[in-house]
Amino acid sequence: MAVKTKNITEQQPAKDGQEHLNRAATRAYSGQKGQLIDNEQIAEFLPMVHKIARQVVTYLKPPLSFEDLVSAGTVGLVKAAREFDPSHQAEFKTYAYIRIKGAILDELRGWSFVPANLNKQIHDALQASQKIIEQTGTAPTDEELAEKLGIAVDKLYETFENARAQHFVSLDGFGEDTPPLGSLLAAVNVATPDQQVERDELTDKLAEAIEQLPPRQRQIIILYYQQHLTMKQVAEVFEITESRISQLHASALFNLSVKLRQWKDGRL
Repeated sequence: MAVKTKNITEQQPAKDGQEHLNRAATRAYSGQKGQLIDNEQIAEFLPMVHKIARQVVTYLKPPLSFEDLVSAGTVGLVKAAREFDPSHQAEFKTYAYIRIKGAILDELRGWSFVPANLNKQIHDALQASQKIIEQTGTAPTDEELAEKLGIAVDKLYETFENARAQHFVSLDGFGEDTPPLGSLLAAVNVATPDQQVERDELTDKLAEAIEQLPPRQRQIIILYYQQHLTMKQVAEVFEITESRISQLHASALFNLSVKLRQWKDGRL
């Protein structure tokens, strides 16, 4: 990873920096009339911006910095306050979380440049994994997939991590033509009953796919996405290196992506 979680988590926002963000948020929000979320409430949710940025820090690549993610998340928070509509029966905290995380992921996506040859590697890995599943009924191990592709396992992990950075495979956006999972799980802006049914079905399929992951990968997904541990904290739980946790995390997301793509294509 280009930026270590250890360095980021130790850089807690200083008081002056927090005050600057408070002022920036209130300035951006000033002039809005008739809104339900006031400036003080916006400031109260600024720590959430830092928390979400730390959760996704593993995706960082130069020249993007942690501060860039915080700035993007702050803009997302302000937009959430401007556009929040309580008639959708969602709490502002839930809506703000989705908008903040979406803004941060958009910032990451905008800086995630992957050359064409790496796109081909990702595509080849997806196709090979799908073929093995169709032939055997089970997902290949990392070693089996690497052998099928004729590459070293370390090279396969590099492909997984490039895929994660590009958002080809991610719990927040696992496919170019598939809505982000965050928006599917939250009961906000659901236009039709058909969309709700699709949302519920995708959630069920994702849960099934997670259950089918190897035990350690499944535990990493739960700790990272449900318990909101950082990569460093997950590494401490398993007593292995943070870089190894990052590899297993990327592999788990790849496996989930394959499963969900197969479901979407009607092959499951």
